[in-house]
Amino acid sequence: MSVDIMTIPKKPGETLFGFLMLALSLLLFWQSWKIAGFSSLSSAGVLPLAASGLMVISCVIALVDDFRRPSHDGEWHEFFQHVLPLTVALMIAVIFLFAIMLDTVGFIITAFLFLFGSIQLLHRRGIGKSLLIAAVALVLVYLVFRIIFVVVLPEGIIPEQDMLSAITAWLE
Repeated sequence: MSVDIMTIPKKPGETLFGFLMLALSLLLFWQSWKIAGFSSLSSAGVLPLAASGLMVISCVIALVDDFRRPSHDGEWHEFFQHVLPLTVALMIAVIFLFAIMLDTVGFIITAFLFLFGSIQLLHRRGIGKSLLIAAVALVLVYLVFRIIFVVVLPEGIIPEQDMLSAITAWLE
């Protein structure tokens, strides 16, 4: 059984998404053109130029087809329900807070609050279990990035360098 795609109504925000993808494709095409232009078939920019050109053509075809399809008569809440559900919007806000707090408060506290808040928001189990999972995950992340890979993390209000020096002196 075949279905005619032109009879299926558009989902809320589908046309806007198509225009955003076209804008991104055009930006990528411009960036790939800046690599080497189209000086030869073996230049460094040919593959990115071909890929982004294909993206532009695909987006234009999808938008033309999108304008032929009937519109969905939905309200704004239906648009946000499809495009940006409440959980996704809250996680974006939590990530934004994480980014703002990271330099001033420091990695350890900010990452712990981020992990705990995210687990509580997404998993919705007990507070004790969320605290334990966040603490174990933070210890593992800290060990991998700070101790093994020696990545310098924002110190913030916890004197991390002094603590690491004291632990190192104690272990020697």
